[in-house]
Amino acid sequence: MIYIISLLILLFILLSIFLYKANQNTKDIKLNKIQLSTKHSSNHSYLSILHLSDLHLENISITANELAEKLQYEKPDIIALTGDFLDRKRSIPKLDAYLKVLQQIKPKHGIYAVLGNHDYVLNQYNLQKLIQCLTRYGCHVMQNSSLTIEINKQLINIIGVDDYSTNRSDLKKSYQSIQEGINLVLTHDPNLVLEMDNYPFDYLLAGHFHGGQIRYPKAYHLAKMGKLPRLNMIKGMQMHNDSPFYISEGLGQTGINIRVGSRPEITFHEIAI
Repeated sequence: MIYIISLLILLFILLSIFLYKANQNTKDIKLNKIQLSTKHSSNHSYLSILHLSDLHLENISITANELAEKLQYEKPDIIALTGDFLDRKRSIPKLDAYLKVLQQIKPKHGIYAVLGNHDYVLNQYNLQKLIQCLTRYGCHVMQNSSLTIEINKQLINIIGVDDYSTNRSDLKKSYQSIQEGINLVLTHDPNLVLEMDNYPFDYLLAGHFHGGQIRYPKAYHLAKMGKLPRLNMIKGMQMHNDSPFYISEGLGQTGINIRVGSRPEITFHEIAI
């Protein structure tokens, strides 16, 4: 009996240590810097992008002030937000402080946002409140739409494709107004790329998988989330039909606020155009 009690105590201590370290991992935020060229590259101009994804404000371990400190010297051309801001209506007011940080960066060519599957858990009324909150801080909320910007006479189509995992993606509608130029696609679920053989892109930014969040040693639990996880394509730079796309590990967590084998991520992309 004493042996069993001692074993249970030991297991409890080990589990507590594991959970503590796993929670601390959520505060160990990576700042990744990516450089790449496109087939349009002239090597004379660059597009710089600050990419944030999957804030999941119910389980985020970075405060708005800490985010501001990490970004204080950054001057991106655009900011890209690729969905899953929150799950619950009570978290909408919490988003203000983070959006204020991004607004104060004053990206030269704006802030662009798409929604994720967790955002669509909200009912229609609260979803509109979320969209209004984003818009109030200067975000272009893109639901199967595009906007075109110009940098040094190079046209860049910013294409926001709505969430694939909840069957809201409409590629035809998203691409209907693009011009001849570079196609930058923002979406939440990167599985979308498997449907894009007839919709060319030069670069695509997404999130959704959290890098597995808990990997042991592989993120087997993501298998139900589409073909890409089954191919172990769950984070970082990937390729499809010779076109590059990047999957962010995100800033927040879902479920329990822990990470094992993954880290929260802030990403800066510099694209030669």
